[in-house]
Amino acid sequence: MTNHLLQSVFWGEARKKMGIETLRIVYGKNAFQLTFHKIPFTNYKIGYLPRSAMPSKKVLNELYDYGKKNQVIFIKIEPYEEKSKVKSKKLTESKHPLFPKWTQILDLSRSEEELLKSFHHKTRYNIRLAEKKGVVVKEESNDNGFETFARLYFETTKRQKYFGHDYHYHKIIWDNLKGKISHILVAYYNNIPLAAYELFYLDGIIYYVYGGTSEQYRNLMASNLLMWEAIKLGKRLGAKKFDMWGSLPPNYDPIHPWSGFTRFKQGYGTKFVKMAGSYDLMINPLLYKLYNLIYFLREFYLKLKSQL
Repeated sequence: MTNHLLQSVFWGEARKKMGIETLRIVYGKNAFQLTFHKIPFTNYKIGYLPRSAMPSKKVLNELYDYGKKNQVIFIKIEPYEEKSKVKSKKLTESKHPLFPKWTQILDLSRSEEELLKSFHHKTRYNIRLAEKKGVVVKEESNDNGFETFARLYFETTKRQKYFGHDYHYHKIIWDNLKGKISHILVAYYNNIPLAAYELFYLDGIIYYVYGGTSEQYRNLMASNLLMWEAIKLGKRLGAKKFDMWGSLPPNYDPIHPWSGFTRFKQGYGTKFVKMAGSYDLMINPLLYKLYNLIYFLREFYLKLKSQL
């Protein structure tokens, strides 16, 4: 079992520094790193186990017992596996997944020439266009590079009305993972930063997790060249695959809000991969039902409010 980024000791230490309760347990070759999040104005908590191996029945029972003793309503489990092999009466498919069920994976065992040939012809054209127009990509895995990345990231979240993590979160992640597994690439035109990625390399996999772009010079296709340089960085680091983090399924709706970045990733010859999904380990069934009802009503209210 490959140790996923979110299951790494590095990530766990960063979460602790955010003041988040963290539990790490090891069974054989597999580690299970969970975070626990308090429900405001109560003593109850929700647990989260992201991108681990699928827990065995023995592990599920251990987690259930821990939750019973610590006022945990349920634990959300989103394994880094394509199929779920474990069945339990306490386990139910989650109505509110955090990770998309689909991702896109790029096989990096091929040569750069083979990879380029596998790209969509428009992607190859855009990469060459950016190079021809003078876009340059630099690795800036230092504090200045992080600040450039953060500025572009928050410009993008504001522009796209996407509510990502705040600066405090990103700074803690950076401070704890820099010089270890975190890398920052920035695409420039005439010394103007146009796009930036924060990438993570661990155990043969490079992950594209966070990115940001500028509104300036969008016609220069800086993001296309940046992703190509991220792929080449992964190969230099020894990665065997590139995990693009999240995606729509292959037969996606072209007008879906996620269709743009799904198509962008697809242009690099990726493979669509369907993960096992999202499951809730119910520990307090009554409060679990109440939580889902409140969640549904909140989502309904926010959707209605946005339409007024």
